[in-house]
Amino acid sequence: MKHPHREKKLQKKYNPKTPFKKRTPEDTKQWLHTKLKSAASIPQSSPYSKKKKKKDLFDRIRKGDLEARETYIKGNLRLVLSVIKRFSGNQENVDDLFQIGCIGLIKSIDNFDPTMGVKFSTYAVPMIIGEIRRYLRDNNAIRVSRSLRDTAYKAIHAREFLSKTSMKEPTIEEIAKESGLSKEEIILALDAIQSPVSLYDPVYTDGGDTLYVMDQISDKKNKEDTWIEALSLSDAMSRLNERENFILKLRFFEGKTQMEVADEIHISQAQVSRLEKSALKSIRHYLSL
Repeated sequence: MKHPHREKKLQKKYNPKTPFKKRTPEDTKQWLHTKLKSAASIPQSSPYSKKKKKKDLFDRIRKGDLEARETYIKGNLRLVLSVIKRFSGNQENVDDLFQIGCIGLIKSIDNFDPTMGVKFSTYAVPMIIGEIRRYLRDNNAIRVSRSLRDTAYKAIHAREFLSKTSMKEPTIEEIAKESGLSKEEIILALDAIQSPVSLYDPVYTDGGDTLYVMDQISDKKNKEDTWIEALSLSDAMSRLNERENFILKLRFFEGKTQMEVADEIHISQAQVSRLEKSALKSIRHYLSL
């Protein structure tokens, strides 16, 4: 039996004509607000919200009660959402981070021992953070070694500590002194963990005109004077005869010596030298016109 409402929902979700919309920071805030509101709508009188009932819930979970496990997962989704806020500056999809955070929450519930006298949140939060960091590390476009990441995180922690204590942005020297690392190690590590940016990422949008990253990058190598000279040289070489043109390509584009050129075209080295000088003289004359 077909379900028209379900089919309509699927068509809406997978409609290829729907344009892709990149998530903005405002979208992320709205998404987190919606999730937090949804989590807050769960009645506080539920069993998992009462400390006296938590032990009974975990006893039921240990016995394989899936309903109790599901209840405890739903009751602690706010932990996942609070952890995701720390990664709000990351370019990764927030829905993906939420799902990975839920995996960390589930692992925490499956491995938590209430008899140890530790609050569940104290045990779960590091597990959720670790799961998300592992996901970000494994799904990064550029693989960075664990030691380099640890160095970067140590430098970031030192920078945040100095910013809070001195109320100003610390210098590289200050961060190096606080973390016990060299300036070179800090710069290398911080550069390594930066997420790659597409040349077509929008930087600024004013009405219908969009400014992309590539619009702000200057090409110092291929300047106008450089390609004009290249065109002029190509035109000058095309006016040489076939042998002179071939000799110059071997000498100056392939880097061969006059002896190697002579062996390849079966003439003497002296003849190669004369033909080369004649060709260069013709090119200089053409370019000076």
